[in-house]
Amino acid sequence: MSTVNDEETAAASAVPAPPVTRRRLLGAAGAAGLLVGGGSGAAVAAAARTEPTALSSVGAGRIPFEGARQAGIVEPAQARAHLVAFDLAPAADRRAAAGLLRRWSDAAREMTGQGPGGQGRPTTPAAYDDQVADDAGPSSLTVTFGFGRSFFGRTGLTGRLPQALAPLPDFPADALDARRSDGDLWVQIGADDALVAFHALRVLQKAAQGTASVRWQMNGFNRTPGATERPMTVRNLMGQIDGTNNPKPTDADFDRKVFVPAGGGDSSPAWMADGSYAVVRRIRMLLDSWDHLSVARQEQVIGRRKSDGAPLSGGGATTPVNLAAITGDRSFAIAGDAHIRVAAAASNGGAAMLRRGFSYHDGIGTDGAPDAGLLFVAWQADPLRGFVPVQRKLDGSDGLSRFLRHEASGLFAVPGGAGPGEYVGQRLLEG
Repeated sequence: MSTVNDEETAAASAVPAPPVTRRRLLGAAGAAGLLVGGGSGAAVAAAARTEPTALSSVGAGRIPFEGARQAGIVEPAQARAHLVAFDLAPAADRRAAAGLLRRWSDAAREMTGQGPGGQGRPTTPAAYDDQVADDAGPSSLTVTFGFGRSFFGRTGLTGRLPQALAPLPDFPADALDARRSDGDLWVQIGADDALVAFHALRVLQKAAQGTASVRWQMNGFNRTPGATERPMTVRNLMGQIDGTNNPKPTDADFDRKVFVPAGGGDSSPAWMADGSYAVVRRIRMLLDSWDHLSVARQEQVIGRRKSDGAPLSGGGATTPVNLAAITGDRSFAIAGDAHIRVAAAASNGGAAMLRRGFSYHDGIGTDGAPDAGLLFVAWQADPLRGFVPVQRKLDGSDGLSRFLRHEASGLFAVPGGAGPGEYVGQRLLEG
């Protein structure tokens, strides 16, 4: 239940944007204070907020839509996200689905600055323009498309259904809402500006009218770039630094774990080459129960220090976990049911996945507790070798599971990217 380590994957972003650091903001505030001759704090803050930095920092971040692999998988998770599943209309067939994917791909191409005549600046298809994102740069916008298992039956493509898209098993602790699970099509939208993300969502919804309708939508967030003095791994809503032990693009076996190889694989057809499989879970955190624990007890449940994310076996945040470490009283430094022990690849036959999630908060639930937690998105070359064995272990042995509730779930085949003039899924729909 972790997100990508921003420090370790920032290089994966195609066009990284220089961060607006806390130090830079403080410097702007100091300069504003000199200009106003020691004016009020409110005036200083207002002056700092009007510094013309948007398009030279957060707004300028641009991640190309086109490429061998879809964007939104290895890039650091953005500050805002919308995860949306669509169901095809009853009369929609394979040809209609192909038309929709072409409209979606063309729209994403334009909104990320790769459209015709865009000259690197984001534009909007005229038929869907609502001007919500006018004046904004691309803000690291990514739009990622995937297919649910039901899509193949709806479009007459059951013969091309990947074995890896087999239904996820029932986990005993799940409390899943079928209305917020699965779907024919899945879209992940991420951006570092809330209006840019919302605009992309509205454009895709408009482009789908008559062909597909929204089945469910979930909205997430992460820390905004520049909110910390230096790039740091994000904290989740439990206050834990979350994502330190993610696979890294520099690992020799990273591609093998995350992406389907060229030509397909044992459980994936050739049209899935350079694609990946996304497991999406809405995981509610039982925050009131969690907050009643002492910090020391929380650290034992996770297996890491809350202050800096260092494993209880010693070292710093990025120090590899030593599962064999023993304390002075001859007990394991990392408890037997600690989350990082149970989830570790070494505890699961080497099974691993790239986790790239978003926090969510949907107000107060009927039980009076925060309806908040994690929109978990895990990427792997084969979920039967990635997510499934790890979740089976977590479901029965993880001490953290007492403070979590899995409320929605989906599995989607996310094909490779689109080149110039192509659309995502073209190899499937026209092959």
